[in-house]
Amino acid sequence: MGPLHGLKVIELAGIGPGPMAAMLLADLGATVLRVDRKEPASLGVPRPMRFDLLLRNRRSVPVDLKHAPSVEFVLDLIARSDVLIEGFRPGVTERLGLGPDVCLERNPKLIYGRITGWGQDGPLAQTVGHDINYIALTGALHAMGRAGQPPSVPINLVGDFAGGSLYLVMGILAALHEMKTSGKGQVVDAAIVDGVASLMTQPHGTFAAGMMTTERGTNITDSGAPFYDVYECADGQWVSLGSVEKKFYAQALQILGLDVLLADQWKKETWPAVKVNIGKKFKTQTRDEWARLFEGTESCFAPVLTLDEAPQHPHLQERGTYVEVDGVTQPAPAPRFSRTVPAIPLPFRPWSAAEAEDILGPWLSHTEIKTAQQNGFF
Repeated sequence: MGPLHGLKVIELAGIGPGPMAAMLLADLGATVLRVDRKEPASLGVPRPMRFDLLLRNRRSVPVDLKHAPSVEFVLDLIARSDVLIEGFRPGVTERLGLGPDVCLERNPKLIYGRITGWGQDGPLAQTVGHDINYIALTGALHAMGRAGQPPSVPINLVGDFAGGSLYLVMGILAALHEMKTSGKGQVVDAAIVDGVASLMTQPHGTFAAGMMTTERGTNITDSGAPFYDVYECADGQWVSLGSVEKKFYAQALQILGLDVLLADQWKKETWPAVKVNIGKKFKTQTRDEWARLFEGTESCFAPVLTLDEAPQHPHLQERGTYVEVDGVTQPAPAPRFSRTVPAIPLPFRPWSAAEAEDILGPWLSHTEIKTAQQNGFF
């Protein structure tokens, strides 16, 4: 059933990091109810519902949050929940009558999780933005890329999901733990800029020690070093090398037939030339041929797989890292637990009046559900 079985979560419908956080909690067994807009709105990039994987493992109820009695209905749900997740701009839930003060008054043990890009306060709090902007302001984007090239734009993993969703979930779980002692809920203010800044802790230390510069593509783990980079192969595919430690680098060079280069591993002035030599060698065979040669060695090597190739890799197949749900291949819940094993994800199923009892049953009694239906709250 998952380690969070029994935890009840209300998710105020949004996009990106909020739904991802709700998905993570639901994957681990929490019962999550998504409060959707009664009138469908454009939320993010449109796609068929079965492919919006961040919505998996939960049901929804459509509510008009501009209708005071409907807001009261949502407050009744919140009063019987453990966690609330919202990702609106600062002040929006307050204007809706669903702000932290109101909700915590109804439910003093509630963990009120808020996720924004810039945070609840500060000069940029009301400014629009997306992942690329948040990682830009925190120095992360500037650090990504090759020497002499513009910053490399990553897909929205670093900001939205790593700095946002994961920090929100960590904050929620920490607050739930503290609530067991204090008996009191609290607000978790998860700002993506704060999370990304936290992720950059190690680079800040390395920079302060003089072991890293702000010149992109010249450092150990930013493609500057020949032993930590990707290389193109004869078939146009790519491989990755991460042989930082001398013993791993030595084995990689041995397989490449370039043992003579080992002595210059930490001579930065030689790195560009060494990369050329390694690059030429990798171009003599295909990606899969190199994968076979490196298989079983201790050289920190892996082929660069595409989205459709990754689920087919023998290691990930044996571990069950991916599952197929409703015909869509997707990552399985993570991490793993020895006893409370999470179930295989279920696809998102939108609101159905005929299933109101099943959807709202964890929160409301049969009579309360019928009354809400009669009053047109959903």
